[in-house]
Amino acid sequence: MLIEKLAAGVVQVQTPIGPRYLTPTFIQRVYLVWMFRNFPILPHVVLSRREQRLIDRMCSEQRFASVAYAHGMDDVPIIGTVERRLPVPASLPPRRPVVSETARSLAAQVRQQP
Repeated sequence: MLIEKLAAGVVQVQTPIGPRYLTPTFIQRVYLVWMFRNFPILPHVVLSRREQRLIDRMCSEQRFASVAYAHGMDDVPIIGTVERRLPVPASLPPRRPVVSETARSLAAQVRQQP
């Protein structure tokens, strides 16, 4: 299996719009096999800066594998999967309560009374 990954392996990148398959060069495949030696799936944020740059460069070069890979993945070895999800905001600030028209009119009436 290792020889097959080195010979013709692809990298699967999970994106918000679905999986994409990148075709790395031989030298990139060697590095990627080493990168995925312990885990088959890695989030983009846990990669080192060098590894993130490699994945980003491969995605920007747009050397995606053909759609045939997506349907017949049995014969194409996947070196590993990178999850490139959009970061989820930590927490939104609390919303101010909506003041209704009746509450405003009641407040105006209270101010008018001596």
